[in-house]
Amino acid sequence: MTEPDAILRTGRKFDQVLEGAREVFMADGFEGASVDDIARAAGVSKATLYSYFPDKRLLFMEVATTECTRMADRALDLIDQARPPREVLTLAAGQIVPFLLSDFAQQVFRICVAERERFPELGRAFYASGPEMGRNRLMEYMTEAAARGELVIEDVEMAAEQFSELCKAKLWVRAVFGIQRRFSPEEIDDVIANAVDTFMARYGA
Repeated sequence: MTEPDAILRTGRKFDQVLEGAREVFMADGFEGASVDDIARAAGVSKATLYSYFPDKRLLFMEVATTECTRMADRALDLIDQARPPREVLTLAAGQIVPFLLSDFAQQVFRICVAERERFPELGRAFYASGPEMGRNRLMEYMTEAAARGELVIEDVEMAAEQFSELCKAKLWVRAVFGIQRRFSPEEIDDVIANAVDTFMARYGA
C-alpha cells in the first residue's frame, strides 16, 4: 500500500482535520506543528486525527494537494477552452499570480525548501499538485489553441513553463525573500498584463 493509500478520506471530520492542520502548518511550519496543536485546532481527539492520517507528512501533503487542487478547479471553472488565447491566458494568470503570492503558497514553498533533505516527498507532492498540474493544464489548452491556428508553438511544454515563469516576474521573488508581503491589485494586474503580452508576442499567431 502506498502512502497516499494510507489516508482515510471518508468521515464527517475529515475536512475538519484538514482545516485545523492548514491553520497550524501555516502558523508554525512543518517542523513546529505538533499533533496536539493540530488536533486542538481541528476540534478532534488525537485518536481521531491518527485514524485519518497516521503520519504528519501525509497530513501536510494532503493539505498542500487539496489547496492546489482547489485553485486549479477554480481556474478551470472560469476558463472556456474554446476562447481565444489572450482571454484564456489573462484568466489563467489571474488565478496563478495571486495564488503564488498568497500566504499559503509562500509558506508551503518555504516548508518544502526547508524540509527537502529530510522529507523530499513533501516537495514532490507540492510540485505534482501545484506547478506540474498547472503546467499540464496549460499545455492542454495551448495544444488545442495551436491546432486552431491561434498560437504557433513547437515545444508546448516549454511554452507552458515559460508562461508560468512570467507569472512570477517582479513580485514573487519579493515575496519569497520577505521584501514585500502585501501586493496591490494594480501591481498584480501589471504582472498579469505583462505576462500575457510577452507570451503572445512570442507565440501569438
